[in-house]
Amino acid sequence: MGTLTYAMNVSLDGYVAGPEGDLAWSEPSDELFQWWSDRVGATGCALYGRRVWGAMSSHWPTADQQPGVTPAHAEYARRWREMPKVVVSSTPQEVGWNARCVVGDPVPEIERLTSLDDGPVDVVGATLAATAMRAGLVDEYVLVTHPVLIGAGLPFFTGLDNRVSLELVETRPFPRGVLLTRYRRRR
Repeated sequence: MGTLTYAMNVSLDGYVAGPEGDLAWSEPSDELFQWWSDRVGATGCALYGRRVWGAMSSHWPTADQQPGVTPAHAEYARRWREMPKVVVSSTPQEVGWNARCVVGDPVPEIERLTSLDDGPVDVVGATLAATAMRAGLVDEYVLVTHPVLIGAGLPFFTGLDNRVSLELVETRPFPRGVLLTRYRRRR
């Protein structure tokens, strides 16, 4: 059975995006960027919410063709295109780059994907992750915490129906005061 992981950059005060979707506060070091790239390379499938899909699909499909692109960015773009992706939306969307669209309730699709033995499954986007959390489907939480307070925006965690007990399984510091913490849900 595949592991469902919710992993994102997060501000110290708990936001994955600032007001108006601002992400400028989360500039990764080369080491952190390589960690994200390796994670994408090891992911069996990623589930994207509509908004985060819009941001990712507007940049990564051609990021390796931009002037001055670094080798790490080119590698990430290639890995991202190759990784199977599912976009969850309330309305049908045209998607490309090894992705397909699922309309409506994402829970049955998440359950189906995690029942396969195709490798780890990532859920990307706070709103979609909240649905998976309320359904009790998230196995691991990876917070890549940046030392910045942004004051408002889209929170990493939203309201839950029940408490979720976690155990810390990994910590890792990165340059610029960034700290990765990985938690596994206690069963």
